[in-house]
Amino acid sequence: MDLNSDFSSRVIVHSENLEWKPSPMPGVDRRMLDRIGEEVARATTIVRYAPGSKFPSHTHSGGEEFVVLEGVFQDEHGDFPEGTYVRNPPTTKHTPGSDSGCTIFVKLWQFDMEDRNQFRKNMVEELAQVVNGVATALLHQDVRETVSYSHADAGALIHSYAAGGIEVLVIGGSITVGLDRLEKNAWLRLPEGEEFSAIAGKNGAKIWMKTGHLPFAEAPLV
Repeated sequence: MDLNSDFSSRVIVHSENLEWKPSPMPGVDRRMLDRIGEEVARATTIVRYAPGSKFPSHTHSGGEEFVVLEGVFQDEHGDFPEGTYVRNPPTTKHTPGSDSGCTIFVKLWQFDMEDRNQFRKNMVEELAQVVNGVATALLHQDVRETVSYSHADAGALIHSYAAGGIEVLVIGGSITVGLDRLEKNAWLRLPEGEEFSAIAGKNGAKIWMKTGHLPFAEAPLV
């Protein structure tokens, strides 16, 4: 499957308007944002776990990172409540699920294959001092990419001129980018060379952002 696989193009997905599609595991549904491959895929997806659902134990050969959007995600390493950012690099193994149900934003097969930096962070606790109405947390940075989380006051300007492409998920509130209004769980990907400039809506905005990564995008090795 190829979905939004042209990384030289601007893409917006209003994911709340998409139907949930079943995964191979009963009780786990998904909304696909981009994808190269079938069940083993370079993929960006919003995944919903019904209460009591889980996957069998598996190894992430290409790594995974995720943000818990709602509920509590769980595995043998602990509970991951709403607002948690997690990086599980290549070779890590777990048994994911949720007793009470949860929704996560997850990216698969998008790691440096030599990365072994596994961690979890409470994104709100990482927020720094407010500057011009925007508080930002630096979640992860390496030579390939920078990952951040921001809270913006109503009407605040959020911008990035980062090279290497820009990807944004609206976690709360809303933003306006040009003529487009992006609300909860809307996803934007801008190609190399295009800057990001947004105005937070009347209730402010909470956004996750990744920059610099698109030159490294490729299909997974299987």
